[in-house]
Amino acid sequence: MSHNLTRRAARKSLAKFKAKLGDADEVGHLNITAMMDMMSILLVFMLKQFAAEQASMNVSEALQLPKSSSTQQFTQQVNVTVSTTAIIVEGEALVSVRAGAVDPGAKRDGPSGYYITPVVDTLQKHANRLKKIGLMGGGKFEGTLLLLVDRSIPYRLVTEVLYSAGQAEFRNYRLVVLSKGG
Repeated sequence: MSHNLTRRAARKSLAKFKAKLGDADEVGHLNITAMMDMMSILLVFMLKQFAAEQASMNVSEALQLPKSSSTQQFTQQVNVTVSTTAIIVEGEALVSVRAGAVDPGAKRDGPSGYYITPVVDTLQKHANRLKKIGLMGGGKFEGTLLLLVDRSIPYRLVTEVLYSAGQAEFRNYRLVVLSKGG
């Protein structure tokens, strides 16, 4: 059963149908500007909150930190742990440590070098990430490293880690120690 409509009747029918649907481009009950303002405020708040949180550290039983009487508080940085078994950056073991030294194959300049390639590469990734977060949150990258070192580690290995961190733009260091009181 086909309906034969005149061109005029078809246009009239189509106009009525469009009027029932309303204007698809216009949403009268939703204020997008206010919603975007709210989302921007939430984003800034969350970025600032993320940057202000204290660092949580999982200290293994194999790592014995030195003691200190300092009461200075610290903020969120990149955590680097030098234990008797490995160098760990943000929970990721990068290089094994044997007898207080890293494998010479992990160093760019051989056994007498200070540049530990896996440490530099990983810290550069973290530096780039922190720079991006700083740009989004209105802050700046300070290049601060939180260093947890076992008290039995030789000073040579500590200087190798600090040199490698310096090559990845981490120029400020904070050494983590245990309070003498407990």
